[in-house]
Amino acid sequence: MTGDELATLLEPTVERLGYELADLEVRPGGRNGLVRVFIDGPDGIGLDDCEKVSLAVSALLDVEDPLPGNYNLEVSSPGLDRKLTKVEHFQRFTGQP
Repeated sequence: MTGDELATLLEPTVERLGYELADLEVRPGGRNGLVRVFIDGPDGIGLDDCEKVSLAVSALLDVEDPLPGNYNLEVSSPGLDRKLTKVEHFQRFTGQP
């Protein structure tokens, strides 16, 4: 499954919880794989937000089993050095440092 396909799978769950799926990083790797989910929200992102999304996404990944092998799931805010991956991001942050 590609990163775009995985984003399509995860996005409804993240949005249902009230967050935006800002970015997604997938690195398959047998035992050392990684799925990193970046979320954003109107009031920013805190640890409780990451925990809530992590539990929901983890359950979805367990049921759907879209990736072969083992991987670690990380949920984080995009931070100040965020990638602008969608047109909406460029529009929202135009003129921002």
